[in-house]
Amino acid sequence: MADDHDRSQPYRLWPLDRRILVGGSVIGAVVAAITLSFAYAGGLFSLGRLTQEDLIDTFQDVNGVFSGFRRNHAKGVCVTGYFDSNGNGTNVSKAAVFEKGHIPVTGRFSLAGGKPYVADSKTDIFALAVSFRPPDGEEWRTAMVDIPVFPVRDAAGFRDLLLASEADPATGKPDPAKMKAFLAAHSEAPPALELITARALSSGFDTASYNALNAFRFVNGDGTSTSVRWSMIAVDPAVAAVEPAAAPAGEPTAEPAAGSPVDKDKNFLFDALIARIERGPAQWHLVLTLGQSGDPTGDASLPWPPDRERADVGTLTFDHAETESPGNCRDINFDPLVLPSGIEPSDDPLLSARSAAYSISYTRRAGEEKTPSEVQVPATNKGS
Repeated sequence: MADDHDRSQPYRLWPLDRRILVGGSVIGAVVAAITLSFAYAGGLFSLGRLTQEDLIDTFQDVNGVFSGFRRNHAKGVCVTGYFDSNGNGTNVSKAAVFEKGHIPVTGRFSLAGGKPYVADSKTDIFALAVSFRPPDGEEWRTAMVDIPVFPVRDAAGFRDLLLASEADPATGKPDPAKMKAFLAAHSEAPPALELITARALSSGFDTASYNALNAFRFVNGDGTSTSVRWSMIAVDPAVAAVEPAAAPAGEPTAEPAAGSPVDKDKNFLFDALIARIERGPAQWHLVLTLGQSGDPTGDASLPWPPDRERADVGTLTFDHAETESPGNCRDINFDPLVLPSGIEPSDDPLLSARSAAYSISYTRRAGEEKTPSEVQVPATNKGS
């Protein structure tokens, strides 16, 4: 399906203007007491006012409809490889994926946003989704991003953030008044966005580390339950991204300067990842962060204390990249609630919201003829 949106204009939730964040924090504190809480039940979001259909409709309204593509994280590339478990994870979970051994994985790197033809930017949100397939037949799917917390605590807040971040046709940038109103209505957002905007930007997908922001309950063979968040920590040394030119006061970001990598290659992040895998396997450590009593498990906008115990439970390796096509990661719905025995959902309402929204996105794109992806893997790639 063709779209009438400008393909050159991405929507970007971050970075936001710091002065707006500070102002919004003050206002947000005043109105926090009257902010309605989120409820998810029976397929409805936010007290029946927002359905999973509504949330995906909002993505389409903001970004346009691109036939056959995901409604979020539309621009991506498929990868395959394996996970080598060291056995340490069996202390907290009986899932077969944590037993010492070697299992195949399918993954997908992507950028946040619903526009598959947008130019890459180092200020975008990087994402990594993985499907672990141990021999016992159970599957574990996880979708992670390179930010430390989620900007809001519920699906209704995320819908509101999408609308507040939408570019004003007159300026091509988000309306500061709408963003200020959003921050005032969602008290959790200003501190979360402060953490997100303060994160170090990675030079590419291969040097970025990815976090599963929601908490889960891990259950071991003795029946002991532990609250857990996990991360994929890059083995390649971190390389700081080149900061974009300073944005004028009151504007959220600056366009790349002429002659920058973006100006030369609109897919430079994906092309660099494909070239990296062609040179040799790219790896990440799967690290579990073990929560303690009182750590928030129902709000992904809140970080856990930095001194929590962490456990390295194995190494993820990708040694093959390929363009999205039938039968590979294109057809996987990376639903965060596809879990093996030994990993259970927490009380975080975002998990059910994500699962329902992903299902709607999958159903819609599966019924469409897919147009070619912007990201292509050249035939010279070793794995192609």
